[in-house]
Amino acid sequence: MPGAPVVKLRETAIAPVIDALKARWPERTSVAEAVRLHHANTLSWHRPQPPDAVFFAETTAEVQDVVKLCADHKVPLIAFGAGTSLEGHINAPHGGVCIDLSRMNAIVSVEAEDLTCTVQAGVTRKQLNDHLRDQGLFFPIDPGADASLGGMAATRASGTNAVRYGTMRENVVALTAVMPDGRVIRTARRARKSAAGYDLTRLLVGSEGTLGIITEVTLRLHGIPEVIAAAICPFSTIEDACNTAIMAMQTGLPLARVELLNELQIRACNIYSKLTLAETPTLFVEFHGSQNTVDEQVALFKAITADNNGGEFQWSTRPEERSKLWQARHDAAYSCLVLRPGAQVVATDVCVPISRLAECVTATKQDLADSGLFGPIVGHVGDGNFHVAVLFNRDDPDDVARMKAFTERLAMRAIAMDGTCTGEHGVGQGKMSYLDAEYGNALDFMRQIKRTFDPDNIMNPGKIFTL
Repeated sequence: MPGAPVVKLRETAIAPVIDALKARWPERTSVAEAVRLHHANTLSWHRPQPPDAVFFAETTAEVQDVVKLCADHKVPLIAFGAGTSLEGHINAPHGGVCIDLSRMNAIVSVEAEDLTCTVQAGVTRKQLNDHLRDQGLFFPIDPGADASLGGMAATRASGTNAVRYGTMRENVVALTAVMPDGRVIRTARRARKSAAGYDLTRLLVGSEGTLGIITEVTLRLHGIPEVIAAAICPFSTIEDACNTAIMAMQTGLPLARVELLNELQIRACNIYSKLTLAETPTLFVEFHGSQNTVDEQVALFKAITADNNGGEFQWSTRPEERSKLWQARHDAAYSCLVLRPGAQVVATDVCVPISRLAECVTATKQDLADSGLFGPIVGHVGDGNFHVAVLFNRDDPDDVARMKAFTERLAMRAIAMDGTCTGEHGVGQGKMSYLDAEYGNALDFMRQIKRTFDPDNIMNPGKIFTL
């Protein structure tokens, strides 16, 4: 029976674990209902399932001691960073201990000459970039929330810069992690590449806390570009906007960002972020490089937009203007709520090969209309990834049923196009049912890896797949 080892032992095992935690760290162990609920309450629509206790860790050694304690009693462990995940990743369906890593927020080192740094898991992306700015460096991965870097590694996070700089998968050099038996491992050195042994770094990146708890991350850094130019370009149809992004990528144009917002999303941004954009499908784009290279990129992109019926560009080169523009994009999920006050939002994402992007987005927009649902579309279209924020009434069973049916059709549509049910949100609890269709027999090998690393299924059980 899936999850049986942890469910059966929970009631008898959790009490001595909590007693031991309180005895050693009374100030940093909490069983208060409000604290436990906070550590299960994410930005997602999934109902919270709180842990039995929350422990606030400050060092890798403390995490190691707690993991050993829980392993001895076969008690589940859930790692918590900033709580910004969207698919129920931090829920505790079998109870257990939540290890809050937010106090582990030290920047351990910056090796500017090597373009790397090492941070504790609780450091957030904004905190890191504030620290790096006076050194002319930045870390490019930017999910909408100010997420913790340990959590971003665990969920293989992405963002608006991924089209040029990659995702967490490409930007994590090495990890320090506490494994289910309490051993601490470092997955790699700081060399730019290695052909030595299995790639444990990539195995843990995206494992969503099911194989171990990440406590430190070594990251790749990048130089702040000499010139950054951002622009907004409206289109009459969503197909033209998608085709512009597709052609730009197929011609090898090194766009730093290319984001699609449909007309509903533009309306929401206008209201929430006080913009004055035409309510029509729009691309937000950004170019990085020297003045000459940016000028060349802009000229080529303008030619591509002209071929796809693009409208007038609105340019922004001043930092404060660019910040307002991209903050509006990052606030897209929150801004949707102004379109239907009192509604619940479920933000879901898929990713398809860019050649199928326009087809998938168009079919999804029609599906929303046919279903009587209301949902803005926004996407990192340079890599084929887009999001739908479906607004629905959680207290209306019919509304909930139509929302669930739509999100399932969207995931299966993407998989049928040789894409994935999630480009960056992760699986968590919310997308477990789609992995059989996406991976087939490969899912059995994932389960074997999980059993090998975590035979007692204590690391974030009930996520990605059942055993």
